[in-house]
Amino acid sequence: MSEDQILLGLALTVALAVGSQILAGRLRIPALIVLLPAGFTAGALTDVVHPDRLIGEDFSALVSLSVALILYDAGLGLDLRHLKGATRKAVIRLLLFQVALTWGAVLAMTPSLFGVPAAVATMLGVILVVSGPTVVGPLLEHVRPSDGVRRVLVWEGSLIDAVGGILGAVVFHSLLSGGLQPGHFRLGSFLGGIAVGLLGGVVGAALLWLTLRQLRLGETLGTLAQLAVVVLVAACCDAVYDDTGLIAAIVTGLIAANVPAFDMPARRPFFETLVRLIIGLLFVSISATVTPKSLVPVLLPSLALIAALVLVVRPLVALLSTLRTDLRRGERAFVGWMAPRGIVAASTATTFAGTLTAKGLDDADIILPVTFLVIVGTVLVYGLTARPMAGRLGVVRSTRARPLLLGGQPWVVDLARALRTAGVDVLMWAGSAPERARIEAAGIEPEAGELMAVAADPQARLEGITSVYLLTDDDDFNALVSIVLRDSVDGPVYRVGPPPGTGGTVAPYTSGETLFGPGLVRHTVAARHRDGARFQVQPASAPPPPDHDTVFVVRRDGRLQPATEGGPVTAAEGDTLVLLGPAPAPSAEPARSRRERDPR
Repeated sequence: MSEDQILLGLALTVALAVGSQILAGRLRIPALIVLLPAGFTAGALTDVVHPDRLIGEDFSALVSLSVALILYDAGLGLDLRHLKGATRKAVIRLLLFQVALTWGAVLAMTPSLFGVPAAVATMLGVILVVSGPTVVGPLLEHVRPSDGVRRVLVWEGSLIDAVGGILGAVVFHSLLSGGLQPGHFRLGSFLGGIAVGLLGGVVGAALLWLTLRQLRLGETLGTLAQLAVVVLVAACCDAVYDDTGLIAAIVTGLIAANVPAFDMPARRPFFETLVRLIIGLLFVSISATVTPKSLVPVLLPSLALIAALVLVVRPLVALLSTLRTDLRRGERAFVGWMAPRGIVAASTATTFAGTLTAKGLDDADIILPVTFLVIVGTVLVYGLTARPMAGRLGVVRSTRARPLLLGGQPWVVDLARALRTAGVDVLMWAGSAPERARIEAAGIEPEAGELMAVAADPQARLEGITSVYLLTDDDDFNALVSIVLRDSVDGPVYRVGPPPGTGGTVAPYTSGETLFGPGLVRHTVAARHRDGARFQVQPASAPPPPDHDTVFVVRRDGRLQPATEGGPVTAAEGDTLVLLGPAPAPSAEPARSRRERDPR
């Protein structure tokens, strides 16, 4: 290829990777539904979007290192504190049954469906056992299922990629050495590969600790150090044994996420952006290597294979894996309806299929097109049906608000009572014992110390909380905690406005959503309540009484929307208003009585 063709090919690949994700975001569908057809179409219609021509034989190595970065990022999102009870039991079983049953089913069906030898069926089966965070994560964000289901599927998707990668490498080397004849499957190589990956993960974590903690690198250099460490460790492990770098990457991220000494931030904007770009580039590039000519002969058999995997194998895997756990029936069923294949399946197929074909293995050239069709088919099936299926099974996270109010002053407790009257499940937290006692006296159970654990650990999350309202008397505390909790809550964080003209160390210089507007800052609301004003609840169909301020609207579906500095909140038919009334006018009767008793 000429220099101009290479430049055009790289530019088109990047444009398709980014543009497809933007389009998917506008359409509110998983990005993979757009990425895969975009790459395939570009590869079929142009001569420049072809990674084997743009990069050459080094493409598979770049794919392996890119997947390692993706799995490292996935490892950073795994919290060992959540891998317990039913989650741990279900995840371990899912890994075992997904590998055994999927591999066995593909091995049994492929020779008759495609007319290929058992060696090709074995390689294809081990490739298709993986799912992966690159597809499971976006689908779960789209569906928003219950926390229990989300944890199980995220852990399974992250771990099975590494296990499947090692299995694929073992099968690949076994095929090259003896065609998987009796005695040629090397269990020792499989266990040795896991050991190499684990050791690499420990070394990677040690290097991260040295660079991030001892050298005290800032955010920019710290991000570069993470990239360098993951690439170095994954490359070294892959040089020792193929695909062990995947295990090293995810173990490095897992250690960094769960050892307090690392203190990794909950959100890494640059790293997350890079990972998303890598995912787009990989899916577009790998899809472009699949030609329409290679798909035609395997299309109908692949549809039959997809149907078996989706309708029979995965439900059976989920049934056996979640048996006798505390997952609800609907949650167990949804686990059985979520096994899309992703980038690890595509990358291993790309890496192994070409070599096996070059080595003369009959019909090995079908591995990549069949894998591509299974990826496309499972992504389409689960991507288009997961949300309605989750709704039918009752596992979608409720849209009803579950806010956390921080503060225990009388007006805050009165506000919490009003919100509860409006049907909102309010949680409260307060720092001092008198404030906690006031909350309990109002019939509200105060939250335990989890909030301060989150404030001290940026990676922790307040699960089940839809929004946080910082209403304490300390404006600097409200401002600081609004920054800390912003990445720990699946929803907005608001703070009550400080009195105008006050100093403060932090509050005047921080941004964020401020409640109620400039006329209802903290000291105004507190004084008004102290003078007798109370929070009231009424239907939105009736106009608010004079001198009443609308501070919250509870939507008919249970969502909570506050009035903010950005403007008042509007209500619709069926909504409920939470109002702050005026302070009662002082009575003149006591003064008249005193004048009657004392004519002076």
